[in-house]
Amino acid sequence: MRIIAGGLEHPRVQDLLEAHLRSSQSHSPPGSVHALNLDALRHPSIRFWTAWDGEDLMGCGALKTLTPAHGELKSMRTADAHLRKGVARQMLDHIEAEARALGLRQISLETGSHAPFAAARALYARAGFVECGPFAGYVLDPYSTFMTKHLL
Repeated sequence: MRIIAGGLEHPRVQDLLEAHLRSSQSHSPPGSVHALNLDALRHPSIRFWTAWDGEDLMGCGALKTLTPAHGELKSMRTADAHLRKGVARQMLDHIEAEARALGLRQISLETGSHAPFAAARALYARAGFVECGPFAGYVLDPYSTFMTKHLL
C-alpha cells in the first residue's frame, strides 16, 4: 500500500468521499452528520491523504489542525473492496506520524455512537484513543462519540 498526499481532484477519490458522506447521512440525522464534503476538505487547515494499491484506491484520511498542538482526524474511509485488510490502521498510523512531525501533541475525533460505527470505534480504541467530551465547537449529541489520543 502506498499513501500519498492529496488526491482530492481524482474522480475515484471524489466517489469514495461522496460514498462516505452518503453513508454518514444514512446513519445519522442531519444535525449530527460531521463528515466533510469535498469543498470543506480543501480548507488550508486540512491535510488529506489517499492509499493506493497500484491504480486501485484503497482509502483516505485527513488531519485538520485545530491549534498548534491539537489536530482532528477527519474523513477516514476504506473502499468497500478493501475492508478488513488493515487499510484504516495503516492510514491512521500515517496520520499520527504526520501529526507528530507537525508538532501536534493530541489528536481527537468524532465518530458515530451507534452500531454502524462500532468497527471505527474499536479501531480507534485499539490505537489508543479514549472517549472524551466534545471539543472544537462540537456539542454533546447522542449520535456522536468523541475520542482523543495524546501523542508522545
